[in-house]
Amino acid sequence: MPTTYNVGSRSLFVTLTAWTAILLAALAGAAATVQYAEVASLLPQWQRAELPRITGWLLHYLPWVVATAAMLSLGLVAAAVGLLLRLEWARRVFIGLTALAILAQLLGLWLQHEVMQAVLAGTLSRVALPDAAAGLFDGLATTAQGLAMLLTLAACVLLAWVIRRLSSEPVRQEFA
Repeated sequence: MPTTYNVGSRSLFVTLTAWTAILLAALAGAAATVQYAEVASLLPQWQRAELPRITGWLLHYLPWVVATAAMLSLGLVAAAVGLLLRLEWARRVFIGLTALAILAQLLGLWLQHEVMQAVLAGTLSRVALPDAAAGLFDGLATTAQGLAMLLTLAACVLLAWVIRRLSSEPVRQEFA
């Protein structure tokens, strides 16, 4: 039996994906704006502090990373609005930005690790803790890193599923 597609029919998946993306991208853009202001106010203190080389490099480029995140959020809002209107270019841009988000999440795993190690090294070097407390603190930090990694990987799998679904024939038919 042949499969029949209704051209122009609107699926709930595309609508929910678009509205979710609009909401999350707007929140991410607002958070990036606040983070940019925080980074700008803390940057002079960080430049005077003695930091490991890689941490100093990361902090030097952090304002650019935050500004890029804000711009990508704005682009994602535009693409999500285009998804609501069922525009083909918006579907393609949305897929590209989602793939870029997956890449950023995976690179962010390394950044999370570096920041956590810098915070741990700085904190443990300044505070005198008994060995048992330092071990507990280190264990909690390792657990937090592991959970953050699992959450990040789960988000990447979810985003990959969204890309796959937006690339499927029935969804592409909606944009014809």
